[in-house]
Amino acid sequence: MKLVVQVKLTPDAMQTAAIGRTLRAANEAATWVSALSFKHFCLKGSVRELRKLCYGELKARGFGAQAAQHVIKRVADACTTLRASIKAGNLGPEHSKRRWRAESKPIAFRSDAAHTYDDRCLSWNYDAQTVSIWTLDGRHKHVRFACSPGALKQLTEHRKGESDLIERDGGLFLVATIDVPDPEVFDPKGFIGVDRGITNLATTSDGDNHTGRRLARYRTWQARKKAELQARETRSAKQLLSKRGRREARHATHVNHKISKTVVAVAWGHLPAEGWGSAERGIALEELGGIRERVTVPRDQRARQSSWPFHQLGAFIAYKAKRAGVPFIEVDPAYTSQRCPRCGHTERANRRTRDHFPCRRCGLAGPADHVAGANIAKRGATAWVLVNMPDPAPA
Repeated sequence: MKLVVQVKLTPDAMQTAAIGRTLRAANEAATWVSALSFKHFCLKGSVRELRKLCYGELKARGFGAQAAQHVIKRVADACTTLRASIKAGNLGPEHSKRRWRAESKPIAFRSDAAHTYDDRCLSWNYDAQTVSIWTLDGRHKHVRFACSPGALKQLTEHRKGESDLIERDGGLFLVATIDVPDPEVFDPKGFIGVDRGITNLATTSDGDNHTGRRLARYRTWQARKKAELQARETRSAKQLLSKRGRREARHATHVNHKISKTVVAVAWGHLPAEGWGSAERGIALEELGGIRERVTVPRDQRARQSSWPFHQLGAFIAYKAKRAGVPFIEVDPAYTSQRCPRCGHTERANRRTRDHFPCRRCGLAGPADHVAGANIAKRGATAWVLVNMPDPAPA
């Protein structure tokens, strides 16, 4: 499986100036190539066509052969991604304002956007923790980088392919791709069902509840602070708004990492605490694609639903499970919160309130999210058997 490892560059003053200038020049050149591509081909420029148009000018600007190729390929890949997003309907229907804005102008690249380096432009020395990197001012060797011992071990053993140079908050970072071999998935002895929600971010079939109350309070406080900054309408206020937005996103990501790590550890059976259930179980999640389009909420709750990080949490659980060799499957979410896991009776009246589930037939009662998790676990076990059933013998 492919993962990424981020390291922080710690160059001296001369190296910082050269690398920063190269990154800004590469993004400026990418914006120029994008404008030329849009003029001649709209959003359908290919690498071959753009190379004929732009390669000579990029070389004249001081870019090496590989650097020029990467600038051209970045533009072509960005156009391909935008076309695919439009075709998938992610930017709205054909005559929507959002889609029209995307189609009516060339793609622009931020001055601090990521620029791609391959092994010809960037080489690593893991023992000395340095890199040798190409810049417009020549190749700079012995540029130091900092990372954790675990990340360094992953880079040494599994780094493969290209790396991205980015600038964030005044710092320079390299994001390297690593190709970790997939561990063998064990045969599950059962399944843990995980019900995701807004009030409770994740509730498992074991009854473990990861509440989102603290995250909701944090986001409410951030929303109040951002409203105060928006009222100022100054340049510094806009900068602070952007900074707060990134901080809030990092906080939500941290919370999701902790929850997903705990869920996978419980299923794997590698928690230090005792009595947290049996080991070697699979994980079942409800498939919630397109939930924002299907679910209607009151106006005062729209911002809360839009900031609900359920997709990120599901992605974190999926990749951590795959990395640990834990079976993972997504199941149909229909009626999981209205179905009784004991007798199977399904009725809307089984869940009259958000928190409580009383079965109208057999009388089973309990927390609604816990009941939903139990239903997801049962569906996961059934689906896993069907998915992994051997092919029938030919007649």
